[in-house]
Amino acid sequence: MPEIIECIPNFSEGRDLNVIKAITDAIESADEVKLLDVDPGADTNRTVVTFIGTRKGVLAGAFAGIAKAAEVIDMRKHSGAHARLGATDVCPLVPISGISAEECVQISHELAQKVAEELHIPIYLYEKSAQLPERENLANIRSGEYEGLREKLKDPSWQPDYGKAEFNAKSGATVVGVREFLIAYNVNLNTSDRKLAGDIALTIREKGRLKRDKKGDIVRDENGEALRVPGLLPYTKAVGWYIDEYKMAQVSINLTNYKVTPPHVVFEEIRRLANKKGLRVTGSEVVGLIPKEAMIMAGRYFLNAQGRSEGVPEEVLIRTAIQSLGLNDVSPFEPAKKIIEYQFKEFKDSLVEMTVRGFADELSTDSPAPGGGSVAALSGAMAASLTAMMANLTHGKKGYERYFNRMNVVAVRSQELKDELLRLVDLDTAAFNEVMACFRLPKKTAEDKAKRRAAIQEATKNAASVPLQVMETSLKVLELTETVSKYGNINSISDAGVAALSADAAIKGAGLNVLINLSGIDNQEFIDGMRKKVAELKQTGRRMVGRVMNGVDKKIAAMNQP
Repeated sequence: MPEIIECIPNFSEGRDLNVIKAITDAIESADEVKLLDVDPGADTNRTVVTFIGTRKGVLAGAFAGIAKAAEVIDMRKHSGAHARLGATDVCPLVPISGISAEECVQISHELAQKVAEELHIPIYLYEKSAQLPERENLANIRSGEYEGLREKLKDPSWQPDYGKAEFNAKSGATVVGVREFLIAYNVNLNTSDRKLAGDIALTIREKGRLKRDKKGDIVRDENGEALRVPGLLPYTKAVGWYIDEYKMAQVSINLTNYKVTPPHVVFEEIRRLANKKGLRVTGSEVVGLIPKEAMIMAGRYFLNAQGRSEGVPEEVLIRTAIQSLGLNDVSPFEPAKKIIEYQFKEFKDSLVEMTVRGFADELSTDSPAPGGGSVAALSGAMAASLTAMMANLTHGKKGYERYFNRMNVVAVRSQELKDELLRLVDLDTAAFNEVMACFRLPKKTAEDKAKRRAAIQEATKNAASVPLQVMETSLKVLELTETVSKYGNINSISDAGVAALSADAAIKGAGLNVLINLSGIDNQEFIDGMRKKVAELKQTGRRMVGRVMNGVDKKIAAMNQP
């Protein structure tokens, strides 16, 4: 899974387009980032920028944007309707794929330290990065805004997390932290009555509604504070409104943690509540972008509800989610434009996007890459595909009912391993190309030579590590293949055999690519460790393939008995 982080810095300038462009140009100057959106507001005098990238790219892009904002924005001259603390008011980081929240927290610390030390801007950490409970909430940190910052920095309880407690009059302070992805999601109703949508919103939102007695009066506690009836769904903010453009009412929702409350759960709950009121949900819409994981979760939920296997290709899961959630109801939902991961290509010229003939033709030329490492990864991917196929041919098949759950798990996991091995097809070639690029580095001076040598060593270690990942992943495929060979549809038993042999080829072939790369590495400890791992993986794979093929051969022989 490629490593993708979303970054949404908020800059205290929303009127001067030249200033805004200077900041976004600085962000885009970093490698491994893609600018997704620039949303300036004249009244708020604030611009929200959204970009994505790798760990390295986001760290570089965020710093470049903050540095440029410190150069071109003077907070002493700033005014606007939105609360703000500095030239870069807040810089949230959001883990999207291939990276954990904990890893992103570490990146937020690196960014905070770099900004504080090099730009002399005090930094506060919030949300998941917060060092103190009272700093988790952005509003608490922002209290007093820029105008009160000088005095705030004098308060021992409000010392910055990074940087000196010194007032930077031009740039103010910046808040950095990791938060969950926010999904803006609207559910459509077949009514123009905003009040009906509003009532559903009050029922589902985490905050709930005010508690009232039989007369309709608000119920209060002994201190006079209004009591509330909690809502049904955590991490959910919702209101009801009427959209004249669509001629319908909507329940408009912000999901602040889709991993706890995903869109499909909200959709189903609103559908249930709407039915009680004689209403019908006609569909829904995603405003902005949505993580692929949320779409995958929805696709699997609806397939499971239909009694079908969830272990289908990603494209099928997403299509199922779009159809089931009615995401084309008011405007087209285009996955290429709406799913955030699809905005960022990990590989410029992806091999797996080629036709089979195109890949075979490219492989057959005198170029050394793609080569055996990519072919080994592709063999592993084919093994995973066959394993998923056999599991899916078993799930729902009469006579195999007791294995349905097991086959569903196998199919889902096989699809995940297939996708990872397809990624490794490209990653192996990219690793080889990086080694070649390092050999082209300058070597005029002693310093040049030392840097070149170190770069070659690191790139070669990576070139050995990628096929090792192919071996490890293909072995996981073999474990699943063994399961389907034992309990799967007997009519597909030959496919289990082909899957096992393909996985075996992947393991052995990738092992050769690990070993050949070790010849270019100086670190004996690294070499010994890799050789040991290769030997262990080959031995385990050999035993597993033997068991699978023994069972396959026996079953096929029995089927051919007169």
